[in-house]
Amino acid sequence: MRIQLACLLLLFASVHCQDASVSPRYRKFIDQHINGQMSATRCEAEIRSRGISKTNSNECKETNTFIRATTKIIRSICGQAGEPYGEMTKSLQPFDIVVCTLKNQDARQPRCQYRGRSFTRRIAIKCEQGFPVHFDRDIVYFDQ
Repeated sequence: MRIQLACLLLLFASVHCQDASVSPRYRKFIDQHINGQMSATRCEAEIRSRGISKTNSNECKETNTFIRATTKIIRSICGQAGEPYGEMTKSLQPFDIVVCTLKNQDARQPRCQYRGRSFTRRIAIKCEQGFPVHFDRDIVYFDQ
C-alpha cells in the first residue's frame, strides 16, 4: 500500500511540475500574442500596456504579432486544428493577425513607435504539453 501511495504522489508531483513550467510560458504567449479586438492602429498602445519588449531588456521588440482570436481557438492548434511544421505546429486554418513593426530602430521603452499591418495568414506556433508557448511566424497561404 505504501509503495502504491508513494508512486501516486510521485506521479502527481511530476504532472504538477510539468504544468507549473508550462503555465508561465503559456501566460506570456497570451500576453504577447492574443488579442481578439486588435487593430493595426493600436500597436503602440497595446505593446506599451502589455510591457512587451526584447527578452530581459527595455529595448523595443522589432516585431510583434497579435492573433485576432480566442485562447481556446489558438490552443486547439496544438491539437486537432494543427499539423506538424518542423519543430512547430502550423494552423490548418488562416487567422486574422496584426503585425506590429518597429519604426524607430534602437529605441527603448517607452519611446517605441510601431506601424501595424493586418493580414490573413496561417500561423506556426510551438506547443508544449498541449499549450502554445511561442509564436514562430505567419505563413502565406493560397486558396485552392
